[in-house]
Amino acid sequence: MDSMYINIAFVLIITVSYTLGDNQNDNSIDHSFDAKSSRQQFEEFLTKYDKHYSNHTNEIERRFKIFERNLMTIKLLNDNELGSAVYGVTPFADLSPHEFRQLHTGFRPDLHTRHSSAHMRPIKAQQIRYTDLPKDFDWRNTSGVVSAVKNQGMCGSCWAFSATGNVEGVAAIVTKKSVSLSEQELVDCDKLDQGCNGGLPTNAFKTIIDLGGIESESDYPYDGRNEKCHYNRSLSKLAIDSYVVLPEDETALAQWLYKFGPISIGINANAMQFYFGGISHPMKWLCNPNNLDHGVLIVGFGVGKTKILHKTQPFWIIKNSWGPSWGEKGYYRVYRGDGTCGLNLMASSAWIDIHSRY
Repeated sequence: MDSMYINIAFVLIITVSYTLGDNQNDNSIDHSFDAKSSRQQFEEFLTKYDKHYSNHTNEIERRFKIFERNLMTIKLLNDNELGSAVYGVTPFADLSPHEFRQLHTGFRPDLHTRHSSAHMRPIKAQQIRYTDLPKDFDWRNTSGVVSAVKNQGMCGSCWAFSATGNVEGVAAIVTKKSVSLSEQELVDCDKLDQGCNGGLPTNAFKTIIDLGGIESESDYPYDGRNEKCHYNRSLSKLAIDSYVVLPEDETALAQWLYKFGPISIGINANAMQFYFGGISHPMKWLCNPNNLDHGVLIVGFGVGKTKILHKTQPFWIIKNSWGPSWGEKGYYRVYRGDGTCGLNLMASSAWIDIHSRY
């Protein structure tokens, strides 16, 4: 049995409907799945998301059992939510935690390679100045910095989408030119990573440096499979000079984002599997900050209020790679300030030397 299910079963034994945060007595949250049979919900799920399995009865029943366990996870997330997020039955509700990680995430800390001076740029103290920040800031409001939400499909290539999103943003800010870059080039040509079996944005940055650039998505389109590298340097649209590894302090991350652009990060995607919307702030036992498994892109920050007590909720705006129908039009708002789901532990960014290159 997957360790996530074991933890959930243990918690259900020692606590019954243990509710914290601002969702207490909040009738605005739809808990209708509590009143329906799990079988009925499963049938509705199959219809809504046009799910088709093998005609073999065992496979259908196996998916139903996974679905039932995921309903428990969804209830635990909603009952113990510290923010304003709502969780429910998404297209991923018939996947075990292991299947979900394998098919829809792909951030692999175990593939970390040594940082070398040929690739990594040390951060100078003056680059992170603790000046007053605006209450809200969103790079999506600056034309060309954030490309449209993409979809990695059933390939563990989130790391490539995180990296290209970062390079797209940094380059647009520096060069005033925008281009959607090729994730497939990284899946095929990055030999430090493992394509659809996972990787790291920092390894992707090293690869872009070593290759001498990266092609556009239109020249090297995405198909979500491991294929032979066919990078053509003459078609390269962008090059980077180095990359930086950013501090874990979230105020420093906000300062960097505000000054230099979107940031590549790793995050634990447990809560994201069932996220509908709102500011996500799961408890640590539901989203272990040390289990980073998904690469995403921070594009902004803001401050919200909880629904009942109107407590302040600072949040990050995160671009995901599961298509625009997921979450908040492809985006995830998550609590900012306490390292929720480990989002601050492996942040990085490409660097373009504006003086030497442009």
